[in-house]
Amino acid sequence: EVQLVESGGGLVQAGGSLRLSCAASGFTFDDYSIGWFRQAPGKEREGVSCISNSDDSTYYADSVKGRFTISSDNAENTVYLQMNSLKPEDTAVYYCARFRTPGSIRLPGRWVLSWYRYDYWGQGTQVTVPS
Repeated sequence: EVQLVESGGGLVQAGGSLRLSCAASGFTFDDYSIGWFRQAPGKEREGVSCISNSDDSTYYADSVKGRFTISSDNAENTVYLQMNSLKPEDTAVYYCARFRTPGSIRLPGRWVLSWYRYDYWGQGTQVTVPS
């Protein structure tokens, strides 16, 4: 059974940092890309970042470039999202998800963070940055 479990969310002041973790099980981790998404109340789900475990390619939304870093520990089957310089607009529930197609991502970068390209999702972890 495919499972993705997020952790590491919390409340942090603006300008602070958090590291989210996504622990994966039930599939061959090295074969799949893993993405991070977020959804704030009343807003659509937004793709944040993605990493390919096949070739280590990474992708970021413009809103987080230069502040967030995605990484993967293949020995631990875990993907991390290091979030620095957090802003109130980063407040959301953060989800990790598995990219539907195994292997290297063969899409233009602007299409990688579309939520419908992912098939399994975690339960989410709340990140709150007060204004």
